[in-house]
This record gives sequence, structure tokens and C-alpha cells, in this order.
Amino acid sequence: QVHLVESGGGLVQAGGSLRLSCTSSGIMFSIADMGWYHQAPGKQRELVASITSGGATNYADSVKGRFAIARDNAKSAVYLQMNSVKPEDTAVYYCYADGRTLGGEDVRSWGQGTQVTVSS
Repeated sequence: QVHLVESGGGLVQAGGSLRLSCTSSGIMFSIADMGWYHQAPGKQRELVASITSGGATNYADSVKGRFAIARDNAKSAVYLQMNSVKPEDTAVYYCYADGRTLGGEDVRSWGQGTQVTVSS
């Protein structure tokens, strides 16, 4: 069973920074593609950033130049550095993993989410 646990959310002022972390277990992390979605109240879940097992990154246009995704295979963790945050970044942020479980099953797994609130 795959477990993803996010941390690092909270309240931050506009223009500030926040770093989200996601630690994983039960998945072959080094060959998994990882990423972050966010979901604001009343809106659909949207992709924020992703990183492949090879380190290639992709960002939503709304966060390019402000957010950075990184991974640490030794710690089975993925991070989202959020800089110059804006009130519209307010949302629940979810970590996801596309990979193979230790039992050999290909799955997409989700964390429980962490709230980010940006005050103006």
C-alpha cells in the first residue's frame, strides 16, 4: 500500500515563501513520476508541477518562475518551493505519485492534502 504524507502548508502573506514536502512509502520511488495538484474551493483540482523519475519538470503557467519542484530519491520525498505567493495560490495542495508498488502494481496514489492560505 502506498502512503504519501504532505507537510509544510499554512498561512503566509502575499509575496512570501512556503515549502511543501511529501514523503512516500510503499512505492518504488526512484522510478515514480511525482507531482503536486491544488484545489481551491469550488474549483477543479489542477496540476501545479510535476517531476519525472528522470528529473524533467513541468509547471502550470500560473506558477512558472515562482514555484520549483524537486525530489530526493534517497529520502523518497518530493518538494514544492513556493515563492512570491499570491492570494490566488490559496488551495489545498495534494501530492501524487505515478509508479509501481513494491508488489509490482502500477498505481496513481494521492496524499491527504495540505492547506495553503495566502493573505493579501
